Amino acid sequence: MSSLVPPFTLETAIRKVRLAEDGWNSRDPERVSLVYTPDSRWRNRAEFVNGRAEIVAFLTRKWAKELDYRLIKEIWAFTDDRIAVRFAYEWHDDSGNWFRSYGNENWEFDAAGLMQRRFACINDLPIRESERKYHWPLGRRPDDHPGLSELGL
Repeated sequence: MSSLVPPFTLETAIRKVRLAEDGWNSRDPERVSLVYTPDSRWRNRAEFVNGRAEIVAFLTRKWAKELDYRLIKEIWAFTDDRIAVRFAYEWHDDSGNWFRSYGNENWEFDAAGLMQRRFACINDLPIRESERKYHWPLGRRPDDHPGLSELGL
């Protein structure tokens, strides 16, 4: 993702969002952490995360709890070095209860294209397994799978 650097165009911002989605769908905390600056600052819900080591620890906890995690991100707006996205992801807990989590993120990038700040607001909606909309195999969302707007989310 770091090859896409500010200032962003619509095309590069959209590509940056898709690469972020792909990274998070890998569910590999070490891989994901590398697209953030070493001193990156996050607010995720009510949790504050600082630096790559805390990012790895946070994501490790997250994906141990949020099983069969599948995410779709969509660009909302962008400026030279900032991108706003909306997203939804589906997951279940260890008791088999399914959720769709909706949210918004604001990202700020350094000159090398690494994310230095991430602010996320997220709400969890309990759903029945029959209400799931994300059915691709774990990993990267296939290019022909609908996005959030196409799914009516």
